[in-house]
Amino acid sequence: MTAPRKAGILLATLLVPALLYLFLRFGTENHYVLPRYLPKIDSAKGEPLMGKVTLPDGRQIIDTIYNRIPPFKLIDQNGKLVDQSIVKDKIYVADFFFTRCGTICPKISSQLTRVQDIFRDNPNIVLVSYTVDPEHDGPEQLKAYARKYEAIPGKWFFLTGNKADIYNLAMRGYYLPTVDAGVKDGKPDETFIHSEKLVLVDKQGIVRGFYDGTDKEDVDRLVLEARVLLDIYTKE
Repeated sequence: MTAPRKAGILLATLLVPALLYLFLRFGTENHYVLPRYLPKIDSAKGEPLMGKVTLPDGRQIIDTIYNRIPPFKLIDQNGKLVDQSIVKDKIYVADFFFTRCGTICPKISSQLTRVQDIFRDNPNIVLVSYTVDPEHDGPEQLKAYARKYEAIPGKWFFLTGNKADIYNLAMRGYYLPTVDAGVKDGKPDETFIHSEKLVLVDKQGIVRGFYDGTDKEDVDRLVLEARVLLDIYTKE
């Protein structure tokens, strides 16, 4: 083999990986897809309802219409009346809990503390925890609970209010089972009173994911998908 030919092969060997890297780095773009959940159903056809949907950039297209978390008026841990404006133009993580819960709630709240810390400096992500025991959990109890889990004011909201409103929001807004199982031995029955799920909601109020709040790996998936959602909004 001649020297020029050897030099050519060596040059090609060195250049091909470099050119491939440059192509992958600058010539392509990553596209992430995060599913939407809870489509509205056409009762006549039993299929997802289609209609005009307005995109974040203002364009209108024909697409599946999804349920959105409905408006609410509740009371936060500071005794302040708040509404859905606390999550306006925010990505948020929601859960249902109660302060007297001694089983799954501490696990869920500890995981939410971790999620809060990961997104501590990102104002586009907030957390919302609704009590399913509002008759006991007033602002004072919620504030003490918030301190226990190092909730950052304005970042993590704990909400109480009318029991029927909260349960309706859980079941018809987030589609999570929420049942008042009553009191046993002087304490609320914790077995069936609320779901362990965390819910990821986008800026349009559409559910983008459900996660087991007691499972660290599943909460890791929530963190990853929240980052994906942030990236999607950045590129729109």
